[in-house]
Amino acid sequence: MDRSSVSQFAKSDLDRMADVEMRENTDSLRHLMVKLYKRNPRELKKSTSGTVDEMVDWVFEGGHGWKFKAINELQGTDAIYLAFKPDYAGDRVLPFIVGLQTMLIKAHGGKIEFYLTDNIDPQNVYNAARNVEIAAWKLSNARDPKGQLYLLTNELHDNERNLSFEREFGKIIGRLDVYSITLAEKTQRLITRFAQSLATALFLPF
Repeated sequence: MDRSSVSQFAKSDLDRMADVEMRENTDSLRHLMVKLYKRNPRELKKSTSGTVDEMVDWVFEGGHGWKFKAINELQGTDAIYLAFKPDYAGDRVLPFIVGLQTMLIKAHGGKIEFYLTDNIDPQNVYNAARNVEIAAWKLSNARDPKGQLYLLTNELHDNERNLSFEREFGKIIGRLDVYSITLAEKTQRLITRFAQSLATALFLPF
C-alpha cells in the first residue's frame, strides 16, 4: 500500500471535504492575484521586474512560510488592512492576497491538509467567509485621498460588465459557507451568524 493510500485511511469525509475546499480556495486566490496584477501592472513593478506568473508562483510556492519582509511579515486581516492604508507605498496586491490566504489557513487551524486528529472550529470557517466578503467590498470600494480606487478590479462599460472578480470571491465564500455548515451539523456545534453592513463592518476575529 503506498503512502497516499495510507494517508487517506487517516481522513474522514469531513477531512477530505476540507482538503478540497482549501485547495480550491487557494486556486481561486491564485487566479485573483493574477487578475489583480494584470489590472494593476504598477503594483507588480513595485515587487519585481519578472512576469505575473513568476510572482504568483513565488508567493504561493516559494517556501517562505507566508512571511514577507516587504509587508513586515504581516498576515491575516493585518495584511489586508495594509493594502488599503493611504501611506503604504508598496505593492498593494501582495498584502491583500497574503492576508486572505493566511486568514484562511488560520481559520482551518493553521493547516492546509487535514486528518482525523485535526479539530476545525466551524465558527472560524464561517467568520472567514464573512471576512472575505468584507475584503471583497473593500477591494471594490476603498479609495485613496484623491478619490481613486486603490486597486482596479471589475470593468464596467456601457456595453459590457466584467464581474469576474466578484464571481471568484463568490466561489470562495460559497465553499467556506458550505463547509462551515456541514462541519457544524456533523459535529453538532452551533454557528453564531452575523448580520452587518459591509460598508462599516470590521473583520471578525477567530
